Amino acid sequence: MTVFVLLHGMWHGGWCWQKVAPLLRSAGHEVYTPTLTGLGERVHVQYPDLDLNTHIQDIVNLFEYEDLHAAILVGHSFGGTLAPIIADRIPDRIAHLVNLDGPLAADGKALKDLIGDSWDFILQNAVAPGDEQRIQPIPDWTFGITGADLAWFRSKLTPHPRKPLTTPILLTDSAARMIPRTFIACVEGLSVEQHAAEAQRYADLGWEYCSLPTGHDAMITMPEALAGILLDLVQLHRPPRQGMDS
Repeated sequence: MTVFVLLHGMWHGGWCWQKVAPLLRSAGHEVYTPTLTGLGERVHVQYPDLDLNTHIQDIVNLFEYEDLHAAILVGHSFGGTLAPIIADRIPDRIAHLVNLDGPLAADGKALKDLIGDSWDFILQNAVAPGDEQRIQPIPDWTFGITGADLAWFRSKLTPHPRKPLTTPILLTDSAARMIPRTFIACVEGLSVEQHAAEAQRYADLGWEYCSLPTGHDAMITMPEALAGILLDLVQLHRPPRQGMDS
């Protein structure tokens, strides 16, 4: 049995893994889908000092109180940025990092710095007058969800606290840099040339690269394919059977 911890992105909550988590559990694995403070069913828990450190502690506490070890830590979007920061704090508890279509964490940078022009788009389209400390959900088309899932998806989105997106990231533990890592790109709309360039960029940064031909929220639009990639990672960390020839 392998432990999976699945982290959601901006405006989402643990609910966004409802299609993937059962597939991993049915394969015999233990799965946690925490919701970060101030989001999803915890949207009522917001306060002025809620920042990136709050979200880091949310997940560190999960690992410590549930006594989790050798976990595959998967983060979507903002969660993909958060995952290496968690690993930096508790590297001995993480077996593998997975970033699902999220910005790569960089020491000294805040998420707003990592997403470039997208931050300007967010400020122009998702900050309500009088509510500047929360970021409202951005337009549906950015997530790549259509059809029967769209109404359900819209009903679950919640404003995202602003401070976690503007808090500088601190990465200090060299042991965390040795943790194997996989980047899963959602490549719908990319040309062959763009896809190849992305693959090379992540490989140069030490990430195993794979892709899914879908929009940003692959855990909703392609749950079976995503679960298949995650289950393949289990084989990398499974100890050899005793008595087997080497």
